[in-house]
Amino acid sequence: MPDSLKSAYQVLEESIITYQGRPIGTVASHDPNAPAANYADCFVRDFVSSAFVYLLDDQPDIVKNFLEISLKVRDTQEEIEGHQMLPRVMPASFKVITHEDGSEELHADFGDRAIGRVAPVDSMMWWILLVQAYVHATGDREFAQREEIQRGIRLIMGICLRDRFEVFPTLLVPDGCFMIDRRMSVYGHPLEIQALFYASLCASVELLRDDDAQNHPIMELTAKRLEVLTDYVRNFYWLDPGRLNEIHRYKTELFGHDNANMLNIHPETIPDWVVDWLPDNAGYLVGNLGPGRMDFRFFSLGNLLAILFGLTTTDQSNKILNLFDQRWNDLVGSMPLKILYPAMEGREWQLLTGSDPKNIPWSYHNGGSWPTLLWAFMAAAIKMGRRDLAEKAFEVAKRRLVQDQWPEYYDGKAGRLIGRRANFNQTWSATAYILGHKFLNDESTLDQLALGNAFKRKKSR
Repeated sequence: MPDSLKSAYQVLEESIITYQGRPIGTVASHDPNAPAANYADCFVRDFVSSAFVYLLDDQPDIVKNFLEISLKVRDTQEEIEGHQMLPRVMPASFKVITHEDGSEELHADFGDRAIGRVAPVDSMMWWILLVQAYVHATGDREFAQREEIQRGIRLIMGICLRDRFEVFPTLLVPDGCFMIDRRMSVYGHPLEIQALFYASLCASVELLRDDDAQNHPIMELTAKRLEVLTDYVRNFYWLDPGRLNEIHRYKTELFGHDNANMLNIHPETIPDWVVDWLPDNAGYLVGNLGPGRMDFRFFSLGNLLAILFGLTTTDQSNKILNLFDQRWNDLVGSMPLKILYPAMEGREWQLLTGSDPKNIPWSYHNGGSWPTLLWAFMAAAIKMGRRDLAEKAFEVAKRRLVQDQWPEYYDGKAGRLIGRRANFNQTWSATAYILGHKFLNDESTLDQLALGNAFKRKKSR
């Protein structure tokens, strides 16, 4: 085993959390100097890459324990007067508290302790996807058919499919409810949530039992929502030079069902940078879409997950990877991978981030480089036959991550600087590297983790 891989596995081994003698997850960071106390928590989204490693290493027990524990841990926050609260199915994170008498207690964060006090929308979706990955990797379909797992899926889908005051098939969420968990003007219908929503719908169709009458209403709604969500995202979120020209010539203030500019997007909102930045044979899904609003920023994880889960067409997937290839210095640079491009600067940064000192331009969520995105990039590239891009990204990471002690993120336009406030020994940085190595050595590992369009696979069986 190469030294870099040994180092990554050591980070993973030291991150394990136990509860009542059982391993139940991994801490976000094993850095004793971490500035925030919650880095010692097990975050649902952070554990995903750890879980993938354990499943591929034939160590599924910790994943199974995690899935059970994260579903059982309950919210202790008091009801807010005047609010009818939705059931809080899945926390953002949890930790084990050991008392003086040796007894252990689980404490969960459902958003009540988070910066900005926002509940995590992505956690419950990642949980469903981990159930699906566990079943595919182990063949243990009985686990998914247990009543508590079926009930968890029904609760999650019930929340996501609930009627709201809008007619879009996409999911409306606030700022700070997914990986970008601080104010970054991603409120509305951000791409990452739509990709996860789509994948969760696909997974629920596969996992819910057909012979349980309680599941039938959810399954019927899910099938209908999948169809309209897919068409909507592929058509209205998509941007390539042809589409850009259409938007540039949009007519506005149009009424009725058949107009092209359904959301009343004004051509004047097209930012100057995108016109010359977007290559002729490339394209991507825009970051957000809503009434009178199109966020033209490129969000890496949302686009990569769309490829992996089959939300994009084959042509769109190839064009997204062409964009990475031709804008490599902007999107990858010295450390894979920019979380978004471009960063907000100046007055825009002040207004849209609230002058967040952690999200200064080209840092953290505002254009910072995150090693954990490596696994999704390599998986998407390998899935689409672009092994050359996967190998190139892996070599970039290999040169730096070990010597830099597995930092959380990098700063600068090219990602040359270790993040000013980044933790070291960040678990998902190490596990992303392990996964990248596994994907290169055995491409079938993608199928083992159900990284594809499960809905179409089920229909074809």
